[in-house]
Amino acid sequence: MILGPTAVGKSEVAIRIAEHLDGEVVSADSRLFYRGMDIGTAKPSLEDRQLVPHHLVDVADPDEVWSLVIFQQAARRAIDEIHRRNKLPLLVGGTGQYIRAVVQAWDAPPVEPDPRLRFVLEAWKEEIGAQELHARLAILDPDAAAKIDPRNVRRTIRAIEVVLSSGKKFSQQTKSGKTPFDLLQIGLYRPRAELYSRIDARIQAMLEAGFVDEVQNLLHMGYSPDLPTLSAIGYREIIEYLEGKISLEEAIVLMKRQTRIFVRRQANWFKKDDPNIAWFEMNPGIEHQIIAFVSGWLSGLVGGV
Repeated sequence: MILGPTAVGKSEVAIRIAEHLDGEVVSADSRLFYRGMDIGTAKPSLEDRQLVPHHLVDVADPDEVWSLVIFQQAARRAIDEIHRRNKLPLLVGGTGQYIRAVVQAWDAPPVEPDPRLRFVLEAWKEEIGAQELHARLAILDPDAAAKIDPRNVRRTIRAIEVVLSSGKKFSQQTKSGKTPFDLLQIGLYRPRAELYSRIDARIQAMLEAGFVDEVQNLLHMGYSPDLPTLSAIGYREIIEYLEGKISLEEAIVLMKRQTRIFVRRQANWFKKDDPNIAWFEMNPGIEHQIIAFVSGWLSGLVGGV
């Protein structure tokens, strides 16, 4: 498993490991599922995907919402298929709940969806807005709110629904099972100032690569600007710019600010003091150290069989 915050360099490291150790990448980044959302998600290039097989990239249209359960099942199938080919699966991403759902064999909360309650909560969101709805979740279940992006309205509503239906916190109802894998967790990090600088450079590169045109094309294809997928960081700001609500300069400032908030939220999932994660600072040449580390771990597995 290769984990770390947005823009730290996970994809590059994963590709180098896969090249050297006959591996294949399974994406655990929920933004990469959707076709046509390439520039704004920093999706691996076609060249990189031809160099190393990537799974769970471009598997749905923007109006198909992939739930945590759908992802969990698809990821497990992909990992099983890679194992059958005697290759090394690399689960790569920064979406904490998606990664944990796979490697910790999560069971979703047993509370069945309540259409009437969900209708009420969605109407409440329209009345008070996504941020205020998330603030209500923070009162009911602070731990769940800390790990859910306020823009992820669907997940916020589900968490509130579970709390109100069961009387128990959503954060306490997701059960973890025993991982079915021999698992090596590698965390990547950079100093915060360096990471923010990379985020700014990435956003500028996205704009130069035609991000505004990408969003405009999605809207021209008939996708509603209210889709949960188009509430992702970057897409929402560019949509507001295209709708004349803000300037492009304001959109850029908001994109940078929201990405920094997201990075801090990612840190709630994977802690630097977690003894199960081997952390590596992203210095020049670090890929060679990581490859040697993984090779040693694999040799130990073979030797222990």
